[in-house]
Amino acid sequence: MVEWHPTKLDDLIEVRHGFAFKGEYFVNEPPGDLLVTPGNFAIGGGFQWGRAKFYRGGPVPEEYVLAPGDLLVTMTDLSKGADTLGYSAVVPQNRIRMLHNQRIGKVRLKNSLADQGFINWLLRSPEYRNEILASYTGSTVKHTSPTKICAYEFLLPPVSEQRAIAAILGNLDDKIDLNRQMNETLEEMARAIFKDWFVDFGPTRAKIEGREPFFAPEIWDIFPDNMDDEEKPEGWEFSTIGNEVEVFGGSTPSTKDAAFWNGDVNWATPKDLSALTVPVLLDTKRQITDAGLAKISSGLLPVGTVLLSSRAPIGYLAITEVPTAVNQGFIAMICNRRISNTFAWLWCVSNMDAILDNANGSTFQEISKRNFRPIPATIATDDVHEAFDALVRPLYLRIVANERESRALAQARDLLLPKLMSGDLRLSVKRTQQ
Repeated sequence: MVEWHPTKLDDLIEVRHGFAFKGEYFVNEPPGDLLVTPGNFAIGGGFQWGRAKFYRGGPVPEEYVLAPGDLLVTMTDLSKGADTLGYSAVVPQNRIRMLHNQRIGKVRLKNSLADQGFINWLLRSPEYRNEILASYTGSTVKHTSPTKICAYEFLLPPVSEQRAIAAILGNLDDKIDLNRQMNETLEEMARAIFKDWFVDFGPTRAKIEGREPFFAPEIWDIFPDNMDDEEKPEGWEFSTIGNEVEVFGGSTPSTKDAAFWNGDVNWATPKDLSALTVPVLLDTKRQITDAGLAKISSGLLPVGTVLLSSRAPIGYLAITEVPTAVNQGFIAMICNRRISNTFAWLWCVSNMDAILDNANGSTFQEISKRNFRPIPATIATDDVHEAFDALVRPLYLRIVANERESRALAQARDLLLPKLMSGDLRLSVKRTQQ
C-alpha cells in the first residue's frame, strides 16, 4: 500500500476569517440572513441549527455569503470545556442565505493534494482536537487562530484513500442526519394531531360545518357532533394538569460527599435536556449512587416519566427511556391516570405560554409545582384518548428507535475516526491517477 507522509495543514489549506457584521442589524427571528456562529457547531463537529441568529437590513459583502458545501471551523468558544473550539462543519443545503460571520473560519484548499471531505474529518479527529486544546488562549472566552489550526502536523494518505475515508465516515453521518430529519417530521406530525384534536377541536368543528370525514370511520365516529356551552366538544371536560398527572420535583445530593456520586443511577439536570434534538432521554451526563438516591425524596422515576425543565430556562421537554432521578430544576410528571405520557408531552408543548405565564422569580423565572398543577387541561372521552395514543405512540416509538440507531452509528463513527486518521486501520483502495 502507498505510504502516508508527514504533512502540515498549512501545506494544504488556508483559513480565512469571517466578517464583523454590525450588531445593530442582528435579530432573533426571520426574515433575514442566517449568521453562522459557534452555536451552529455541534460538540464533536458537524453543523447544527441550534438557536439561530439572523441579520436583516445591513450591508452584506458578497465574498462573505456562504455556499452549501463550504467547510468552516469555529475559532471561539464560551463554554467551560471549549466544547466546540476548532471543530469543523459543512454548510448544509438550505433555502435561507447564510453568512460567514466573524469568529468562524472558512477553509480553502490550496492544491489538489487534499480532499475537502477528508480535511473536514481531520478537523474532527481526537489528535487534532488535543492540539487545539493545548494551544488556545483566553479563559472565559477561548480563542484559536488560522495559524494554530494550520500548524497541525499529521500523516497524509493518498487522495484516493482520503476520499475513501471521508466516504465511510460521511455515510455514517448522512444516516444520522437522515434520522434527524425523519424525527423532525415525526414530531411535527404528532404536534399537528394534538393541535387538531385537543386545541382546535378540528373533527368536531368539521362535523358541525358538514365537511367530509378526514379520518377512518372508527376514529371519526368517536368525536362529538357538537360543541357544548363552554365551546368544547360535548362530553369532554375541563380539568387541570395537576388532576391528570402526578407531579414531582427533585434535588441534588451533596456534591461534597463522594459517597453520593459516580454510581450507576441516572440523575438528570436541565442541561441533559438542553442538548437533545428529540424529546427522548436515553441517559444522563452524571450518575449517583444508591446512597445519593436516598437523598432525593422523589426517588427513582420510572421509564416514561415526562420531564419539564422548570427553571433556567423553562421549557426543555423529554420522556425518559431509562429510570431516572432528577434535580430541583424539573417538574416531573408520571402519567398513570387518564392521559398518556405522549399526551402530557404534547400538552406541555401546546401550553408553554400558559406555563411561562405562571412562572415567577426575581433572579430567574421558575414554574413551581404549586403554580403548575392548576393550569387548565381539556380532557376528552376515553375512546378519543385511546385513538390518539394509537396514532401518536407509534410516531414516538419510531423517534426513540431512530435516536438509538443514531447513537450507535455515532459511536461507530467516533471509534473509526481516530483509527482511520492515524492509519491504524487502512482501506484497500484501487489506485487512480491523482
